[in-house]
Amino acid sequence: MAKRILVVEDNDLNRKLFCDVLKSQGYVVEPVADGLDALDRAREFVPNLIIMDIQLPNVSGLDLIETAKKDPALRAIPMLAVTAYAGKGDEERIREAGAEGYLAKPVSIGPFMQAVKALI
Repeated sequence: MAKRILVVEDNDLNRKLFCDVLKSQGYVVEPVADGLDALDRAREFVPNLIIMDIQLPNVSGLDLIETAKKDPALRAIPMLAVTAYAGKGDEERIREAGAEGYLAKPVSIGPFMQAVKALI
């Protein structure tokens, strides 16, 4: 059975790119543009991996990761954080929030797929 990936990304081009690449590799993908919908969609979709943009409008991806890791229904799902804000200490903060993986934007396809495969 194909692995399921929830992609939480507000940027239309990035979301489409991530989804297209993942679909081409045989994954079932559920795109989410608004972080406020992310955790409800995760509960409905039951993904094997969540790719989480950190810089979202309305809510921080960091807060969503922390909330998901406290939720019994979502806690076991690995999280791959993707962020354009790759400053000193950011990766550490993101991993402390509960993300198992971390990628800085712009994301290259090779490292992106390596990170996905490592977490699924």
